[in-house]
Amino acid sequence: MTLQVMIVDDEVAVRQILAANLEKAGYAVDQAGCARDALALLAAGEVDIAFCDICLPDLSGIDVLRQARAAGIETRFIMITAFASIDSAIEAMRAGAADYIIKPLRNEEVLHRLRQVGELKGMRDENRMLRNLVMGKAASDYPFTAPPMQEVEHLVSKVAPTDSTVLITGESGVGKNVVARRIHRQSRRAEALFLPINCGAIPDALVESEFFGHTKGAFTSADKARKGLFLQAEGGTILLDEIGDLPLPVQSKLLDVLEEKQVRAVGSERLQRIDVRIIAATNRSLSEMVAAKTFREDLYFRLSTFHIHVPPLRQMRQDIPGLVRFMLQRTAERLAPARKVSLDPLAEELLLSYDWPGNVRELRNAVECAFILAEGDRITVADLPHEIGKVRHSADEAGPAGQASGDLRHMLRRYEVSMLTQAIQQAGGDRRIAAQKLGVSLSTLYRKLEENEGIGS
Repeated sequence: MTLQVMIVDDEVAVRQILAANLEKAGYAVDQAGCARDALALLAAGEVDIAFCDICLPDLSGIDVLRQARAAGIETRFIMITAFASIDSAIEAMRAGAADYIIKPLRNEEVLHRLRQVGELKGMRDENRMLRNLVMGKAASDYPFTAPPMQEVEHLVSKVAPTDSTVLITGESGVGKNVVARRIHRQSRRAEALFLPINCGAIPDALVESEFFGHTKGAFTSADKARKGLFLQAEGGTILLDEIGDLPLPVQSKLLDVLEEKQVRAVGSERLQRIDVRIIAATNRSLSEMVAAKTFREDLYFRLSTFHIHVPPLRQMRQDIPGLVRFMLQRTAERLAPARKVSLDPLAEELLLSYDWPGNVRELRNAVECAFILAEGDRITVADLPHEIGKVRHSADEAGPAGQASGDLRHMLRRYEVSMLTQAIQQAGGDRRIAAQKLGVSLSTLYRKLEENEGIGS
């Protein structure tokens, strides 16, 4: 992104020479001859760095700096001073200036100071984003072996080195966000920011200002200028998750951004060029939304330049055992590094037979829950969430495959009841002792007895 620089000096010659040199170096430049004009430009929220003379005809440059800070304007100031007023420059630094430079101005020194402050500003902007956003950076990814997911990996490897817009579709919980991160990590933008945005989580009235920014006073609550998310992701990748929830008016503006690579802040007349890769994701059918006229057809075609569909977990059952072990390892690293937990074969079979409507997200949650509940070093059927062990299809509703799945679940529950009953009998009816022998907590024993009530042994 081209830095927007403002020069504030009442000497016309100084402004013009400095502006010409900065524009030649590739910066966008505004000029102001007095404090009043400078504050008006600052209020628009589009100035990244200001070269400001301390001695101005109406207010001092320090007053301009203080008023900007009081208004919440984040522009970085480099003060211009004569040697005789060096004490004022130090006062300006204490008031929040980033640097100062002494007249007469030398072009090499001006550019050097500008680069230093610009780099510092960029680092602070990114650190702020990292504090405010959950980046969820994965240490590594599980290497799927199922053909549907290997096809996804192939498509990722093809599109990642390009700057093409990508549309990722798939059911909720399949890992669309993970696929988007893989694209980013394998791209030339890997060292820049990856910024995920949930379009459905932003109120409709605020989407435009969140995306593109706004000037101070652009609307009632705009008490200070704000840089939009597209500018904050400059040089990196922006993920527009739940793109189907985007309001129609913003869809039109997003199409313009995709076509022109420019954004306009709410309340501003200035267009700013951006260099951002856009990835969109949705669990909805955008083609059906286009037919229902709730999603723009032209935007749909522009977003789906390259389409990746992520398959549901039920189509990748062969990967479930390995994926569970991978998740157990990651869970242990996060919650209890010294603990080693394995999966009982009966519990593994039950995980394989379940349909996983919540996909990989549901599996991850189930594994973490079981890891926490497991009393020893092995996850048993008793530690799995109740809904996984339920018989979901009656004999009348299920075909041969569904019947086999239901029979397996029922067999596992009968086996579980038999183990519980036998342990209680051997403990002389003392359920606390029975729980200790089974390696589960007393509360888990009572929960399993309640869940399996009515199942004969």
